[in-house]
Amino acid sequence: MSNQLKVLRAGPSMTVQDQGRAGYLAFGLSRSGAVDLLALHEGAALLGQSPTLAAIEMGGMGGTFTVTQDTRIALTGAPMKASIDGSTVLWNASYLLPQGAKLVIGAAHAGTYGYLHVGGGIAAAPVLGARSTHLAAGIGATLKEGDALDIAADPLELVGQAIDPDPRFDGGLLRILPSLQTASFAPSEIARFENTAFQRDTRGNRMGVRIVPDGAGFETQAGLSVLSEVIVSGDVQVTGDGTPFVLLAECQTTGGYPRIGSVLPMDLPRAAQARAGATLRFQFITLPEAVALERKEAARRKALRGTLRALIRDPHDIADLLSYQLISGMTAGDDLERAEP
Repeated sequence: MSNQLKVLRAGPSMTVQDQGRAGYLAFGLSRSGAVDLLALHEGAALLGQSPTLAAIEMGGMGGTFTVTQDTRIALTGAPMKASIDGSTVLWNASYLLPQGAKLVIGAAHAGTYGYLHVGGGIAAAPVLGARSTHLAAGIGATLKEGDALDIAADPLELVGQAIDPDPRFDGGLLRILPSLQTASFAPSEIARFENTAFQRDTRGNRMGVRIVPDGAGFETQAGLSVLSEVIVSGDVQVTGDGTPFVLLAECQTTGGYPRIGSVLPMDLPRAAQARAGATLRFQFITLPEAVALERKEAARRKALRGTLRALIRDPHDIADLLSYQLISGMTAGDDLERAEP
């Protein structure tokens, strides 16, 4: 029997996600995939596997899980309270989840989307070349209590690793490129856009997030004359009341609202993960600058495995410390479960 991840309790917005499906915009299907692609790379580094493998995306809250065989897991993205059979485990780290043990993941205490990775990846049936759930398109569904997900074979054993995540849960700067309608905004509006502090609204989902300016909305000379045309994740649409929306993984494929610009892919996790009320700012850059930044970021993500550190568990947190074989108060260290202090 193959290994399975069983859902004993499910939060309201848990889905299977990978890097999404490219090449279907012309057919009305957006990429979907994880809204925080960086989290997939961090989980892959922790488990020593490919970032293309599917994981569980948890929006705001996790759930309770068990496995039918000993399974390597990693936790990345928005940090959430987590435990294995009642023992607290830390975020941005990898562990062994024993057969039958209960992994409990609670609410996010920073950011929005957390990720549960398993060694070998979630082996959901591919649809149009990807395992990503796309709720707006009716591909897959949110996970619910009683679901059992197949896990692909895992040839590796590495656990007990930690990674320092790229800060992205409290807002910050979003680099942006000019878009097709940028010129329809007056230079004064563009300057004000760059000098405005925005707050991440409570309204947001996998399609996009609303960001509220500190002051008046933004006007464009295009008005209602914009033709409906292709839309991609990262585009910043300005609605009729002048409020921008940053579009994410499940955005529509066409739209008629003017776009003031498009956020760099490397900065989208910051937009997706910003907590409600977090401050976001925009800065226009040139295409050559954007290409150079994206290339540098791609190289950094590829090298994430080299930044891992071992977790050494604090003895105060080891309930069964006396069961370890200690000599003169010393141990080799390799018999201790590794965890961050």
